Amino acid sequence: MHELSIATAIVEQAGALARADGTDAVSAVTVRVGELAGVVPDALHFAFEVARQDTALAAAELVVEQVTARAWCAPCAEEFAVGMPPFFWCPRCDRPSQELRSGRELEITEVRPADPEPEPAPR
Repeated sequence: MHELSIATAIVEQAGALARADGTDAVSAVTVRVGELAGVVPDALHFAFEVARQDTALAAAELVVEQVTARAWCAPCAEEFAVGMPPFFWCPRCDRPSQELRSGRELEITEVRPADPEPEPAPR
């Protein structure tokens, strides 16, 4: 399952970003995953649960934003979803597309720090 290595990299990178921002706990990490990235979101969620243990992300939630694979047809200036399995023929002019515009993303878009613990009230 290559999702475990991806989840481990997400945890490491998100932890480093959090430390650079001066926090040591993360409440959520948002990632964009393209339809053609070869990542199974459910497997990524499971792997994240394992990878985050004993880290600054131990209580963090993984938010996965799925990105639809879209191609561009230059002759008719049409952008279209390629679907799964991908079909790169333009539905309008029936020509093959030469340009994939989205669908291969795999990126961290947000690392949300955990809310600071409230200080105990003086007695």
